[in-house]
Amino acid sequence: MTASAPRYMARFRCIAEACEDTCCAGLTVPISESRWSLLRQKVAGTPDEARVAALIQPNPDGATGQQAGLLGKRADGHCAFLDEAKLCSLQRRYGEAVLPDGCSVFPRVLTRWGAQVEMAGSLACPETARLCLLAEDALVREPVPEEQALRPQVARQVASGDDAWTAHADAVREAMLRLLNRREVPLAARLFALGRMALDLGDFYFPGTASFGPEAPERLARILAGYDSAETLATLRAQLDALELPGGPWAGICAAVLRSREAAVGSPRFLALMGDVRASYGGAETGPDEAWRLHAARRSALESLHGERVHQYFLHHALNHVLRHPFTEAESLLDAVFLLVLRASVVRWVLLGHPAVVALLDAPGTPVAALDAAAVEAFQVVAKHVEQAPTFLDFARGLAGEGPETFARLLILVKGL
Repeated sequence: MTASAPRYMARFRCIAEACEDTCCAGLTVPISESRWSLLRQKVAGTPDEARVAALIQPNPDGATGQQAGLLGKRADGHCAFLDEAKLCSLQRRYGEAVLPDGCSVFPRVLTRWGAQVEMAGSLACPETARLCLLAEDALVREPVPEEQALRPQVARQVASGDDAWTAHADAVREAMLRLLNRREVPLAARLFALGRMALDLGDFYFPGTASFGPEAPERLARILAGYDSAETLATLRAQLDALELPGGPWAGICAAVLRSREAAVGSPRFLALMGDVRASYGGAETGPDEAWRLHAARRSALESLHGERVHQYFLHHALNHVLRHPFTEAESLLDAVFLLVLRASVVRWVLLGHPAVVALLDAPGTPVAALDAAAVEAFQVVAKHVEQAPTFLDFARGLAGEGPETFARLLILVKGL
């Protein structure tokens, strides 16, 4: 087996008790039948035998295999096996082998493209977010030792090549990554171009395409090559710049996403930040148009102070999104681009409402380290509590609509960025 990873994941090491958050909170963690059986063998005859029996229960949905059991939680939402030092008591005593797959692999996200296993990272981990966002070379991909992939057998299979959708997925993904890296145009223009590329491909390249007609591979290659053209990008940038759309709808969408998650998340860290962000935009009574005006003024001011640094955050977020969330899991390529831009919009809203960023704009001499810390918190908290939530994904699907309607709604999000 060969493995590869963006450079920030090759550098990743869990900082354990030094972490400002814990991955052992707020999540429902399944355990497979095989890991559960191994754990019961390891704890047999020890004081932990009764704890394991009491705190790991069969999945109430009746699932078996990989979802056979569920780890119990404390009243505060933390894993019942988390100790006072913010470490896993099971791993400390019995080793990594007894951990559920999710606990062992996180924040790694393993994907198998043919014979190649790729290891990306979830920004729901603060250390992963730091390494991904702040290092200029973080998204350079390189080979990694097999052992860094930990449990490659749990990698999801993406590109089997059994149909046209997966057979050409790697070529499409590489075109997406090249387009995102075209730094001669603003990121919003690159995201707009991604949407246009997806729209151009959408009438013949989609899930369920069992095979292409004789002209389709050449057409696919021609469209992808067209978006490598500097002239194409310049034209699309001019089109986007000429487009005038109100920002209120964008602000309303971002605020609505966060309000819905506040009602469902119990994390004090998340709720405190969301309260600060909402207050910074004028509170719950402020309308979307006024909130947008505040946001736009801050965006302009931050651009003049630390534009390149902020561009790096969002470029790395987008590149990592393409690696971490295979577009083949979406209902269409355009839906995958829409979800990327929606996630970026929500993070942008949180970052520009972060109290440290608001304070920085009032005191322009503040060191850039304060902005970096705010960015890490904003991206990490949104990744952990918003991006993967089923309610958020349902909202995104409903907001996206279908086909040309999706592209029209994508424009609202891109202009907000």
